[in-house]
Amino acid sequence: MRIADFHFELPPDLIAQHPAPRRDGSRLLVLNRADASIQHLSFCDLPPLLDPRDVLVLNQTRVIPARLQGRSPGLSGVVELLVIRQEGERWLALGKPAKRLGRGCRVEFGEGQLRAEVLDAAGPGRVWVRFEPPQVWQLLPALGQIPLPPYIRRQPGEEDRERYQTVFARVEGAVAAPTAGLHFTPQLLERITAQGTALAPVLLHVGPGTFAPVRVEDPALHKLEAEYYQIGEESAALLRQRRQAGGRIVAVGTTVVRTLETVCEATGEPAAGEGWTAKYIYPPYTFRGVDALLTNFHLPGSTLLLLVAAFAGRELMLAAYRQAVAAGYRFYSYGDAMLIR
Repeated sequence: MRIADFHFELPPDLIAQHPAPRRDGSRLLVLNRADASIQHLSFCDLPPLLDPRDVLVLNQTRVIPARLQGRSPGLSGVVELLVIRQEGERWLALGKPAKRLGRGCRVEFGEGQLRAEVLDAAGPGRVWVRFEPPQVWQLLPALGQIPLPPYIRRQPGEEDRERYQTVFARVEGAVAAPTAGLHFTPQLLERITAQGTALAPVLLHVGPGTFAPVRVEDPALHKLEAEYYQIGEESAALLRQRRQAGGRIVAVGTTVVRTLETVCEATGEPAAGEGWTAKYIYPPYTFRGVDALLTNFHLPGSTLLLLVAAFAGRELMLAAYRQAVAAGYRFYSYGDAMLIR
């Protein structure tokens, strides 16, 4: 297996730069693994594709306005910190310009409402910082921007504060959205539950590692960055009950897949749990906690694409992607969706 085996040709103009006018107005490609058939639908056509016995699993993480831009007395130009997580009195952040953010460097944001001091390096492009005042969570909404992915080649705007969040986002902590969930509306979720299909919330705070490219020829040598996850007793019990009754566990997004497969490692079935997971899924892999997958279209050679290849089969996935490209589907975070069943 080589990472080159997971590349495909993608015209740059198919990379979505803005969300669709309506969340559920995106297109939906349906891939049936049993007979390799493909359907081209709209996302609002999803409910009839779900069985009343199924359970739809949703990641309720909420993206924080983690991108801070400020000035440093010793540096020219804009200094950027993308805060990742808090550990005690210090924060881990991606810093730009990384090579010039040495220990003791100070940065001001806004009109001095927030100041940061670099404490130490934390790996390539990363620094530990201390903020003053320490109430960073309260100040981020006013001073921070939504951290759009690097392939969206524009500055974040007001529309992104709402559209780069799912309608079921509840728990702040992610620096990237679980994008398969962006297509849902409250009305669509009501249609789904009205037919009997259940909803089960889980949590995985998506970190910047989701965009980290695979830089080794053998993808098995790549390492994922750990992210915090949580599954409650109620959701775990619902997943087990629905599967025992003949329903499917339908994961909304690769983050949900990684969460479910993490907790299934010990017992072979969904269980409650929380902690940090660096679960990395690539072919071949035996899935224990997922029966169907709803996901967006992913970057060539990415860890997300490897996970989809493990679920659908590499050849079948690439055939579906070739059809999506030929049909002009929109790709990546603000793009269209794919249901693999």
